[in-house]
Amino acid sequence: MEEMEYLWKDRKRFLGMPLSFTRYRLSDDRLFCETGFLNVKSDEVLLYRVRDLRLTMSLGQRIFGVGTVCVVSSDKSIPHLDLKNVKDPRAVKELIHKNVEAAKDKRRMRATELLGGEDGPDCREYEEDLDEDEV
Repeated sequence: MEEMEYLWKDRKRFLGMPLSFTRYRLSDDRLFCETGFLNVKSDEVLLYRVRDLRLTMSLGQRIFGVGTVCVVSSDKSIPHLDLKNVKDPRAVKELIHKNVEAAKDKRRMRATELLGGEDGPDCREYEEDLDEDEV
């Protein structure tokens, strides 16, 4: 089995130091979160399913140069994944954003965002809006 290349790797940090057993990795199509030392739990989110990214940085996190990137996805098993206390969180968020857009373009996912999904308008509502605009 060939080794996967990662675009970004980091660990959850404590006081700015990578002293935890939580590891984050980003490939060109998936985001991985692995926790544990003896019992390891590994989660992954397909990038084309990511719906929103949010960055939070408390005062303590800003002092140590870390932050939390919140990934909201349409994945049923992991709808919300927090990359806690990662180094240079703004750059990480932008890297994830660029790869999410590339994954969506690769799968041609743009039309589904406009017409469907949980947060988008219902197709019937969308058709009614079009009818009103035409009149």
